[in-house]
Formats: sequence, structure tokens, C-alpha cells
Amino acid sequence: MTVGFLNSGGTAVRSGSVTFGTHVIGALGIDWGTVDSTVDLPVPIAPGARGRPTWTVCVDAWRVPLGMHIEARDVSVRWK
Repeated sequence: MTVGFLNSGGTAVRSGSVTFGTHVIGALGIDWGTVDSTVDLPVPIAPGARGRPTWTVCVDAWRVPLGMHIEARDVSVRWK
């Protein structure tokens, strides 16, 4: 998953994390559950800097029964 970042503040971001909410979707489009995974931000991010880091989001096979698929729908960021 590729996520674009922009540090619009006046100081560098020195630490933080990104949390992905990966949804398990059934054959009829029903959302059966969400698996969260958290990774570190690629820091430092200088003031005014833009970034487009890419992460691989994985879900254990047993969480996705036959006929279902996954979609990464939610992304949240925490920084310091």
C-alpha cells in the first residue's frame, strides 16, 4: 500500500506510526472483520517535505476463508 505524506508543520517529524485497517470482505460484499497492523513512519520527515512510502500489508491465510478477499480501507497516522 502506498500512502502520501506531507509535513505541513514547522519542525521535522521524528517518530510516529501508521496503522492500516485491513477488512475481510465476503463474497456478497459483507465486511466480516478488520485486522489492524501498525508500522513505523519513515522518519525524519522535514518541514514541507512530501513522501510516498510503500508497505506490504499481510493477513494470515486462515483469517480469509475461501471466497473472501481483503481490502485496506482505513489508514491512520500518529506522529511526534
